[in-house]
Amino acid sequence: MANIIENLYGRRVIKMSTDDVISIVREYQNTAGTHSSYNELREKLDSHEFYIPEDPL
Repeated sequence: MANIIENLYGRRVIKMSTDDVISIVREYQNTAGTHSSYNELREKLDSHEFYIPEDPL
């Protein structure tokens, strides 16, 4: 689960677990495996939304 760390002076930081990272990398690899160019990959990833669950307090 991801944990959002507040920052009073800028953007919040999201601390991710190993499982979160593996999940995002897996999605990237599934998408990247079917595209040959950087631009094609960017266009495909731009159409995806990636979510990480927030760690409950």
